[in-house]
Amino acid sequence: MEGIGAYSASRASALSGVPKSTVHWWARHGILVPTVSSKKVMLWSYADLMGLRVIYWLRRRKTDSFGVDIPSTSMDAVRRALKGLQGADLPLWDGSRANVYVDGDGHLYFDGKGGLQNLEGQLARGDLLDLIAPFPTKEGLKGPDLVQPKPELRIVPGKLSGSPHVLDTRVETTALASLAAEGVDVEGIVRLYPFLSRSQITQALDLENQLAANLAVKLAA
Repeated sequence: MEGIGAYSASRASALSGVPKSTVHWWARHGILVPTVSSKKVMLWSYADLMGLRVIYWLRRRKTDSFGVDIPSTSMDAVRRALKGLQGADLPLWDGSRANVYVDGDGHLYFDGKGGLQNLEGQLARGDLLDLIAPFPTKEGLKGPDLVQPKPELRIVPGKLSGSPHVLDTRVETTALASLAAEGVDVEGIVRLYPFLSRSQITQALDLENQLAANLAVKLAA
């Protein structure tokens, strides 16, 4: 699991920015079945987080970035994008910064010598979605950047099972949020983790508050 990340439904929803009820519905109906574990305790991979964003964007968008009306995206395009994500050997898997985009037909694009290219070397054209960048949804969720959620925080699938953590450490943001929930203030956390700066701790708490806020969004019936 270390190499691909492992996220519960709540964590997958909060990090991707896709509502938890939607994440579950897609799993039950075979649209995006969690690839780390699909039975009992379901676990979504790092690529699944991007897959959730792909499906949401392809199925929900009605206009392109220029406001031009576009037809509904077919499930073939969704499947094409998901297959590409699962088979891609991306540099971001090791924590390097890389751009990954998808177009309206479900083709993936990556950084190339001549610009953004798909796996066949064709250059990107038309409307694209950055799968790593912050991902706000119409429901009010705000998925963070999936590599650098805050300046001094990182998400690396091959480290701590993809859990957000403080840069160059193994301190997970969840651990710091747990201390804050117990009433430990920033100064108290500094005493427990003297190698962390106040800025790093504040960023970690801000991220966890954002993720908690995602799960607290009430969707219309």
